Amino acid sequence: MNSVPDIYRILPEVILTLTGVLVMLVDASLPPGLPRRSLGWVAATGTAVAYLASIWQLSLPVGTGFYATVETSPFTVFFHALICGIVLVALLLSLDSLPEDSHHQGEYYALVVFGAVGMCLLTAAIELLVVFIALEISSIATYVLAGYRKETARGPEAAIKYFLLGSFATAFLLYGVALIFGATGTTQIYDIANLAPSAQNHSLVLAALALMLVGILFKVSAVPFHVWTPDVYEGAPSPVVALMSTAPKAAAFALLLRVVYEMFPTLHSVWAPLLSIVAVLSMTVGNLAALRQQNVKRMLAYSSIAHAGYLLAAFAGMGNAGIAAASFYVAAYAAMNVGIFAVVTVVSGYDENLPMIQDFRGLIYRSPLLGGLLIFFLASLVGIPFTGGFFGKFYSFSAAVGGGAVWLAIIGLLNSGLAAAYYLRLAFAAAQRPSDETGLTRSYEPRAGVAVIAALLFAVAATLILGIVPGDVLHAAQTGAHTLQPPPPTATEVIGIATTQPRVP
Repeated sequence: MNSVPDIYRILPEVILTLTGVLVMLVDASLPPGLPRRSLGWVAATGTAVAYLASIWQLSLPVGTGFYATVETSPFTVFFHALICGIVLVALLLSLDSLPEDSHHQGEYYALVVFGAVGMCLLTAAIELLVVFIALEISSIATYVLAGYRKETARGPEAAIKYFLLGSFATAFLLYGVALIFGATGTTQIYDIANLAPSAQNHSLVLAALALMLVGILFKVSAVPFHVWTPDVYEGAPSPVVALMSTAPKAAAFALLLRVVYEMFPTLHSVWAPLLSIVAVLSMTVGNLAALRQQNVKRMLAYSSIAHAGYLLAAFAGMGNAGIAAASFYVAAYAAMNVGIFAVVTVVSGYDENLPMIQDFRGLIYRSPLLGGLLIFFLASLVGIPFTGGFFGKFYSFSAAVGGGAVWLAIIGLLNSGLAAAYYLRLAFAAAQRPSDETGLTRSYEPRAGVAVIAALLFAVAATLILGIVPGDVLHAAQTGAHTLQPPPPTATEVIGIATTQPRVP
């Protein structure tokens, strides 16, 4: 019998919710002309407490709460800690990036925290209706944040595109939930895992899997559901892009792992080849499109599509190997991608007056620290040894080889070589001697505040740790993989299959 209070199962979500409410209350009580920067520190402090609460959850026994709708396990703790860490760095980045006179700063920080609530809940939910609610909480917050710079034309355009396409993708997911309920009579993930293999209408199960994959693959911007990514990345503020390119994707990949490995493990022969094809398309289309980009944020947007393909290659792995490799890659990608967007934020500024690759020419001469960090994060994205990107790709491709998809690993290696072309182009631009014709004039000196420096230090430390001593994080990913397995059906459930199974007249 579970003796742990249910509230402990969602403690990080509770702390984040209270933090968001506190930010809104303090914002409403401050005079209109008073700066709101302190609200960012309130949000960052609450997120740090939620991170510690996530780590504390490791002391809890694996179990469920609230009538088996949420779960606490090493798998959920891994993604809770990862998401809280990403949100904390994004908040620190925002503190020094948002101008003092920018509009609605209180709402900005509250939306970031409330979005984190949905992302964390998405990784812990084992009831599909709770999954839908968590996805909507996360999505609505990011829709609004994408259009935060409403004084520009690109901001509202990004928000509208993201909202419209995201609504369609969510509808696909919800329709898939409806079909799996029609096939099994339940929306509880563990029950579905036990009932789906014996469902009388197997075509409904396959249709539900397909529709749910459409909704999830949109969230991770995998091909062919990637068309929103470049426009949204270009129109949203860089701190928001640092957040939305990592934290929501981490939550979506956690959901994808739970759906395919925990809810539909018996359909491995169906979803594994499908995800392998999507992985190849994402790698190839993302890299080829990135080669043509001159805008840094659009280039990184297509890069994120390619990295979704590298990560999906791990899903060709069998069981725990694929789960652990995918989880590790999510952590590695989050560290280096947040870091590079932090550098882009400092260099381009809030108004992004220097958006092109040529504008970064001579950065290492103007600011050796920022130029060096830019090249470091680009090297990690390429997959150079002693960086997190190297081990992320190594474990992902190793999982694919272990699952018998050697061809997928070879295509991934070839695409990694192709990606080096556009990453090195930006790195060479930063290392070239500056000229008066470039955006970085001699009078330009990028400045980073204390909060941005802290964000950069976190990103650098995480990327180095994952590239030099990845053992602890990999062990945490492997421990989480062992807990992401459907429990065997009890005798009561086996007997109840015949009585709960819907009858087809």
